[in-house]
Amino acid sequence: MDNTENYYIAIMAGGVGSRFWPASREHLPKQFLDILGVGKSLIRLTYERFTNIVSPDRILVVTNKIYKDLVAEHIPEIPESNIITEPSRNNTGPCVAYTALRLKAMNENASFVIAPSDHVILKEEAFLNKIKQALDFASENEAILTLGIQPTRPDTGYGYIESTKNEIDSGIEKVKSFKEKPNLETAQQYLEDGSYYWNAGIFVWSVKTILNSFETNAKDIYDILNQDFSKYNTSQEQEYIDEVYPQTPSISVDYAILENAQNVYTLPADIGWSDLGTWNALHAFKDKDEHGSVVIGDNTMLIDSKNCIVRSDAKKLVVIKGLADYIVIDEEDVLLVYPKKEEQKIKALRKSIENPNYL
Repeated sequence: MDNTENYYIAIMAGGVGSRFWPASREHLPKQFLDILGVGKSLIRLTYERFTNIVSPDRILVVTNKIYKDLVAEHIPEIPESNIITEPSRNNTGPCVAYTALRLKAMNENASFVIAPSDHVILKEEAFLNKIKQALDFASENEAILTLGIQPTRPDTGYGYIESTKNEIDSGIEKVKSFKEKPNLETAQQYLEDGSYYWNAGIFVWSVKTILNSFETNAKDIYDILNQDFSKYNTSQEQEYIDEVYPQTPSISVDYAILENAQNVYTLPADIGWSDLGTWNALHAFKDKDEHGSVVIGDNTMLIDSKNCIVRSDAKKLVVIKGLADYIVIDEEDVLLVYPKKEEQKIKALRKSIENPNYL
């Protein structure tokens, strides 16, 4: 059965990217930056990738209210009504439920992908094939489907999917459990076991399936957002959402749905994926010089330095000598020089800064 006219894409773009401070700011988070130095923002690259699956009128972007104009600027092709805006940051649980209710009002037979706006996919053709397969499966089965990334190293920065390795349908496997970010020893065990995948946070399901799951597993979110379904996809939707959305609990879709539902499956995917969550992740992803350093920007000289990541768009010349294992981010109003091994503290550092002009 051909269900392709019922396929939609939803791109989540409401986060602030605090681990990418000081490049990522409250007013201009990392999804709107050309963080790779390729002339396009991460959200633009994500949008263009998905236009190979559906037309622009079936791509939605879910974002915070303050970023609506930025989304329209970076993706002018989609209808303004397809930019749906949250009045508060309540994590991915309410975000997914809101998106599903909006899509139900647009097309009750919809199946959709919901994916982050700031990830990188190197093997685009393989990715698109997996997404099409996932949409076909989700449209015909009451299945909650997540892409499982084949791990290439014992990474402690990702959550993991434990598969039963019980194949249900051409490569699609039943999920046994979800695991939090592990320590190095546990991550090594996961890698050696072969039953574990990285959780990329890319989900595929039908509107009916995911809303049924919210009604069963996260009824508080469902009941709050579904108080008046008639408001969705009308001129009254924003006013309604502004009123009810902040009442929802702040919880991830992983905790609210995936860890409780019984009908969860994974499609293993070798797609050259990175979530680009941190400066170290960007360092690992980018091409390096002969000393293992990554330089983004034209006016930087590294001398006797190794294993650094330096980002500067400054017109001034930046000269660095004798530095090893450091992050150097040179913004117009903030200079960050920080040990790579302590990068997980950048998020907390950002929170400790009192002057909002630097956030």
